[in-house]
Amino acid sequence: MQFSDLGLESGLMSTVEHLGFTEPTEIQQQAIPAAMSGHDLIASSKTGSGKTLAFILPAMQRLLKNRALSKKDPRVLILMPTRELAKQVYSQLRMFTSASQFKAVLILGGENFNDQVKTLEKDPHFIVATPGRLADHLSQGHFYLNGLELLILDEADRMLDLGFAKQLTQINNAADHRKRQTLMFSATLDHAQVNDFALALLKKPKRIAIGSAYTEHQDITKRFYLSDNLAHKEALLEHFLANESYQQVIIFTATRSDTDRLANVLIENGISASALSGELSQSQRNQIMDSFSKGQNKVLVTTDLASRGLDLVNVSHVINFDMPKHAEEYVHRIGRTGRAGSKGDAISFVGPKDWVSFKNVEGLLQQTTSFDSFKGLKAKFTGIKPKKTKKVKPSSDNKRTNQGKSKSALPVKSNNKTFLIAKEAGDMPVLRKKKPLPADKIESSDIEES
Repeated sequence: MQFSDLGLESGLMSTVEHLGFTEPTEIQQQAIPAAMSGHDLIASSKTGSGKTLAFILPAMQRLLKNRALSKKDPRVLILMPTRELAKQVYSQLRMFTSASQFKAVLILGGENFNDQVKTLEKDPHFIVATPGRLADHLSQGHFYLNGLELLILDEADRMLDLGFAKQLTQINNAADHRKRQTLMFSATLDHAQVNDFALALLKKPKRIAIGSAYTEHQDITKRFYLSDNLAHKEALLEHFLANESYQQVIIFTATRSDTDRLANVLIENGISASALSGELSQSQRNQIMDSFSKGQNKVLVTTDLASRGLDLVNVSHVINFDMPKHAEEYVHRIGRTGRAGSKGDAISFVGPKDWVSFKNVEGLLQQTTSFDSFKGLKAKFTGIKPKKTKKVKPSSDNKRTNQGKSKSALPVKSNNKTFLIAKEAGDMPVLRKKKPLPADKIESSDIEES
């Protein structure tokens, strides 16, 4: 199938061809026709599969072909879980709206609130936003959603995991009318809260699942290296950066403090690196991402903050300096490379503290993993063997009990063992000895016959 087979408007098709898109991906082949036919949609596919274009093209097609329901209200609302992902989607959307009469705006948390109010007063056709900040503007009446035609939720599972259910419900209620279409994209459909939320938002949706969100990415080569400790991990990283060729590298660490420390170690070794974490202000994060996307830094050290939403074509390698706590984050991390058909490499360092996380990843991918090693840097650590469960031998009392069960149940005479209980002498009853009866008073019936 070609994009020309999808029945797109001529102007929209010209933009697609100008951007170099010819053959739609699998998710695009299924999602675009379903969305263009007006169906609500819930879809999932692996990261880097082209989901963004799968909802941008139907949105543009709808605005080009249909009359607006309202002159002032936005026609399309696209919600994202993070600022970085929203910026990526907005930049792709601008490629299509720049040559059209449609206005698109970006509304993010952490940016000037009053400037955003002025932006919303210009009656944009598209709003790309994070749900928290958008809900704030909606509560204060800075815009309305009565005429919204298309609501798009990307990474819906992540938005719910981040606690945005209340804001999403508020937005849904503000645009709850029969002419609204809703497209929901999620990393997985095996998410109870996503399915419950879909029941509330979607009307008779079509479900599309392209493979599994956690299936092995064929364009990414995965390598695992055992490590003994922190110093050993740093030695492995230094060896890789010194001896292997790469374009750009994203390194994932476990904590925010590790991002700064590791970036400084790399800079001291003459490698251009920057650190990205949630503690930075939005302007600082924007500056770091802009410089990395322009190739000014070769290495970006970050937490799971950047595991989703970064679409950077020059990232040739992803390095898990620490394994992620949640196994599914491994898939999102390595998905930052191997984008849009390019080849990528994912390298993971596995130490004693990473072992449980590593085994969870192995279970998620349903595959047994072998370990590589660099010459002269082989680890002494070889993994943690599962503890053997000890077989408890039945005690002699249990044996007697089991043997007793096989016999017919007989009444058991209870023995009075009160003599075993220690008591004070003064508390014990005094038993007087009975006097023998005189011989003349003993009746013959009381004498046993011999």
